[in-house]
Amino acid sequence: MDSLLWFILSLVLLVNVVRWIHRHMHGIAYLLTGNPEVALVLYALPLFPGVMLHELSHTLMAFLLRVRTAGFSVLPRRDADGHVALGSVMVEQVDVVRASLIGAAPLLFGCGAVLLIGQHVFNLNDLSSVLVTGEGPAIANALGRLFQAPDAWLWLYLIFALSNAMLPSASDRETWPPVILFIVGVFVLALVADQGALVQALTGPVNGAIAWLTAAFAITLAVDLPVMFLIYLAERGAESIRGQRVYYSAPSEEPPKRRKK
Repeated sequence: MDSLLWFILSLVLLVNVVRWIHRHMHGIAYLLTGNPEVALVLYALPLFPGVMLHELSHTLMAFLLRVRTAGFSVLPRRDADGHVALGSVMVEQVDVVRASLIGAAPLLFGCGAVLLIGQHVFNLNDLSSVLVTGEGPAIANALGRLFQAPDAWLWLYLIFALSNAMLPSASDRETWPPVILFIVGVFVLALVADQGALVQALTGPVNGAIAWLTAAFAITLAVDLPVMFLIYLAERGAESIRGQRVYYSAPSEEPPKRRKK
């Protein structure tokens, strides 16, 4: 239960942090340029590695599931309704199971990439063992060693770019509800029927997936939260220089608006 609670808390926090970062990066770009189209490109550019992985993940998963794709693009665009898409790929309409797996692919591949970087570049296993001890000096030394990794800033940027483009879009999630309901229904029926072996067989993989995702979310938040502060400072500085302020509408509906302060 504790692992599930941490998963839910980290997921809710991650969704809100990523949304805030996207909106304010777009806002800074619009504040600096005053041109919606140029601002869109400027905002999308730092996220390009993540956008590339996002669309390639859809394409690869579709290929593995024998689903046809077309129209692969990593160029940002704004639809007629104001919705911003940093990339896209058209996928053939198929059953909900395959469609759900294709929609979830960016999250799976993105989390995998974040965990690989965290483990093999920053050796976060050592940091985890130190955190358990709760010793301040040891934790400070372990954190300091993170930045001594070769090309540490490049890898931190990659974590930022990949993780802030890995969340599935609304269209990616369209087929998820029936699949989630089915999985929950199987658990409930197994509990009601007192099928302990079945519950145990299902619980192991689910707990493993939750732990895996929670670890990836934690690494992402550890990178994103300091970046949020830097973005906030950059936006305040740009507002002071331009003598204008950015006002935000509902997420992903309209571009940010500039007004005199």
